[in-house]
Amino acid sequence: MATRIRLQRGGRKGYAVYRIVITDVRAPRDGKFTEKIGTYNPNTNPATVDLNFDRALYWVEVGAQPTDTVRNLLKGEGVYMMKHLRGGVKKGAFDEATCQQKFDAWKKEKDSSKEALEKKAADEKKAYVAKNLEEEKKANEAIAKRVADKKAAAKAEEEAAKATEAEAPAEVTETEAPAEA
Repeated sequence: MATRIRLQRGGRKGYAVYRIVITDVRAPRDGKFTEKIGTYNPNTNPATVDLNFDRALYWVEVGAQPTDTVRNLLKGEGVYMMKHLRGGVKKGAFDEATCQQKFDAWKKEKDSSKEALEKKAADEKKAYVAKNLEEEKKANEAIAKRVADKKAAAKAEEEAAKATEAEAPAEVTETEAPAEA
């Protein structure tokens, strides 16, 4: 029986979550499967992969053919690296302890580069937020200055209107007073 490692879709419309499963080559995408070895959630940033490493390694060594996407996921998790190192152990190039040391060094390097990328993304996000905050503060200050200028102009017009009002009734009363006498 030819086996395949593939993704089986789950989740809701517009929010797909996948199971990583072992299936017969002839089985449909969401049909029967032999074993579930993990999950893949592309909706998170970065995408989340939860994998049973030992079972995935077993199936790859037995000859199960992964789909392209699953192959990339398995490479990212180090399944193919461990398969390669185990091949060296079988050929006698090095022993099991050296194999594990090389894999641990590879995994540590991969994790540190991943953390560096996450830190860089977080720093860029903080810088972007700080830049937007500064721009917003400048815009708010400009708006506040325009409002203050408008209020000052309105107040000056109001005072000018009051001054002309105060002068106009005084003149009217002076002209009317002699007319009555």
